[in-house]
Amino acid sequence: MPSPHKRQGSGLGGHHDRAPQADVAQEAEAAAAAAVSDGRRAGLNISELKEMSIQKLTQVAKELNVPGATGMRKQELIFQILKAQTEQSGFIFSEGVLEVLPDGFGFLRAPDYNYLPGPDDIYVSPSQIRKFDLQTGDTVSGQIRPPKEGERYFALIKVEAVNFEAPEQARDKLFFENLTPLYPQERIRLETESDNLSARVMDLMTPIGKGQRGLIVAPPRTGKTMLLQNIAQSVAKNHPEVYLIVLLIDERPEEVTDMQRSVDGEVISSTFDEPAQRHVQVAEMVIEKAKRLVEHKKDVLILLDSVTRLARAYNTVIPPSGKVLSGGLDSNALQKPKRFFGAARNIEEGGSLTIMATALVDTGSRMDDVIFEEFKGTGNMEIHLDRKLTDKRVFPSIDMIKSGTRKEELLIPREDLNRIWVLRKVLNPLSPVEAMELLLDKMGKTKNNADFLSAMQKMS
Repeated sequence: MPSPHKRQGSGLGGHHDRAPQADVAQEAEAAAAAAVSDGRRAGLNISELKEMSIQKLTQVAKELNVPGATGMRKQELIFQILKAQTEQSGFIFSEGVLEVLPDGFGFLRAPDYNYLPGPDDIYVSPSQIRKFDLQTGDTVSGQIRPPKEGERYFALIKVEAVNFEAPEQARDKLFFENLTPLYPQERIRLETESDNLSARVMDLMTPIGKGQRGLIVAPPRTGKTMLLQNIAQSVAKNHPEVYLIVLLIDERPEEVTDMQRSVDGEVISSTFDEPAQRHVQVAEMVIEKAKRLVEHKKDVLILLDSVTRLARAYNTVIPPSGKVLSGGLDSNALQKPKRFFGAARNIEEGGSLTIMATALVDTGSRMDDVIFEEFKGTGNMEIHLDRKLTDKRVFPSIDMIKSGTRKEELLIPREDLNRIWVLRKVLNPLSPVEAMELLLDKMGKTKNNADFLSAMQKMS
């Protein structure tokens, strides 16, 4: 008899996993029911833990011998308590992002391995998927058991949490497509230390709001990676409530390592030596995960480098339509990258998905230019980087005349906005290099942007 968890193949939608036999499914159901009843007797569930104060949670954690309990945030503390309870009952606690396969069952993939199929993936039965209305991209935590004889994969026997909420709440959510998109109305502040001038310039000239769809237009070697790192570090420091994902597509391996070491967030990557199908699978897992979190009213920020390479990957993997645009780009290749980028929105019902994506220009490739032209105007914010600024070692190399945010009046108070408009009028006649040098010189003499704007008022 074939193994219930045996499978072949890899990649999103490309599996040929064998469905579990009926007797094995019944056994899994019985084990799950027993585990649930044992869990109720043994300890607290996520709903009970969320209602407790941080002091009470710390006390419970100490009783369960959780190391470093006093220095943890509430959500981290809850998961450490669940993990300790599970291990005491003889099971293993684990977490992963669900990928549902065409046969109806799924596997929990690990972000540590960039959602690649692997031997330590966790099998999720069709009955569990139906019971909790699970979808691809759901972050599922729970109790798992090791594989039995003849099986190849760990199996999920009790769902403890779905997208960091009680599993019962997962069934009450509105689907992402049914949520109401609005203009960004809550600002993401990037300003940290006084010498972090890149963040201060962006806060003034190109403010980012929760739900922004921003395009960073960058010629080669203009510091786009450094700018993304700067945004990621600022958001991690100023907005710990925002779930941060950095998605690197078709990237150099050393840049992936550098990003992982410098950013306090989830860094998902596929390097240039991997096939286009892999780039597509990673991107689809990330956007599905982000949508599921937004359905649970979470704020998510995706930093994508780059939308150009993602479009190139889709151009490689989609079946040819017979209609080819200039530069060798298939007419259908941009539909899915546009759907990825278009998912960024502020949600009226709560939550937001912010996407800041880089677009490559002046690479010498006609295809890259066509991709940028197709994406131009789809965002509600653009940052243009200028090679002349980089050549003079002026950072950030932002062309302030071309860069800006739509509906910035929803993000910036009226008195500050009037001063910023005056500043733009002063900088407008200057070249990009002169404008940035002047702005950095004046900013360097003040502690923060509030001081800078008040000093401007005194000068005027």
